[in-house]
Amino acid sequence: MESAGQAALLATWEAGLAAGRTGRALLLHTVARPGAGTAELLSVPVGERDAELFGLRAELFGEQLDVRVGCPDCAEEMEFAFAARELIGTARPEPGPLRVELDGWRVGFRVPTPGDLAAAEQAPAGLARDVLLERCVLTAEHDGEPVAAQRLPEPVQRRMAEAAAAADPCADVRLNLSCPECGRAAHAELDIASYLWEELDDWARATLLDVHLLATAYGWSETEILALSPLRRRYYLELCADG
Repeated sequence: MESAGQAALLATWEAGLAAGRTGRALLLHTVARPGAGTAELLSVPVGERDAELFGLRAELFGEQLDVRVGCPDCAEEMEFAFAARELIGTARPEPGPLRVELDGWRVGFRVPTPGDLAAAEQAPAGLARDVLLERCVLTAEHDGEPVAAQRLPEPVQRRMAEAAAAADPCADVRLNLSCPECGRAAHAELDIASYLWEELDDWARATLLDVHLLATAYGWSETEILALSPLRRRYYLELCADG
């Protein structure tokens, strides 16, 4: 990673410290899609954003992801490693609005975007789903009569969720796991934005520690230290430890 890239990532990390979950995802997506404006990033399907975050993660930290999940039966901690491409492949959201028909209900809607998730996150307690429905439902009627999106019954909402998951598979990545200790099947949801943020946080803190140690030992600036190759930086840190 070039020094300019490291400095930009440190700036992203610094900005994300005071941001919430959706704010951090937006910052990471800005790195994954350089040059895109906020409005553009907030309007893409969530699965498209997450696919690009998987790509960014591979670029920064490699293809392999390590996941730890506690078994719901025996509480054994399960550790699994896999490549991002095994999960997302070439999946991309289907273009155009989606439609669901069930028991006289007819609904036209679109898959959620990061902007929709941000609006739902800011909604009063218990109203997040209503906000998502209001933003994503394009048309809704029952027996030919228009109805408000918030009035859609639970079975219709479940059918909509299934259709959205099929149309935008990267938006909801779930892992099917099996406990090696007791054999219990388990499921885990992988939120790539949160996963990548935790990795960036670990990397940033370790990098700043390196900068602190080398600046203290040699009097170099942060810019000069970040310009060192990883190999040379590690060598200088070993010399500091030996001295």
